[in-house]
Amino acid sequence: MANSTRRSVSRNAGAAVGASLLPLQSPQLARGQSESAEVFHVFAFQWKPAATEAQKDRARKDISAFQGVIPGLLQTHVGPNISPRGKGYTFGGIMLFKDDASLNAYFQHPAHQALLAWLVPLIDAVELDVHA
Repeated sequence: MANSTRRSVSRNAGAAVGASLLPLQSPQLARGQSESAEVFHVFAFQWKPAATEAQKDRARKDISAFQGVIPGLLQTHVGPNISPRGKGYTFGGIMLFKDDASLNAYFQHPAHQALLAWLVPLIDAVELDVHA
């Protein structure tokens, strides 16, 4: 009797542990949407030789100034790349947007367009957009 009780407890405990390892699915995932509507915009620059230290500093300041100006921009982190694995990308940043619509509006926003007008000739860039 004691042996069958131990087996029963073990079996029930195993089922409880197994069930706790199953991922919980949010209503958004059940509908096929991402769990979070937020989007990270990640970028890194390789500066061309013509770029001056003043222009690099201006890029940091101009990108930081988007905070509070670009609707739906929740966070901005920008500056020199401190990784030894940067493969020539010496400057970068991460921006968090409320949703895809905010990210898409950012690309067309006049403040972003003004930055691109002077910055693009000075960089080779890589960009990634990832749902949070």
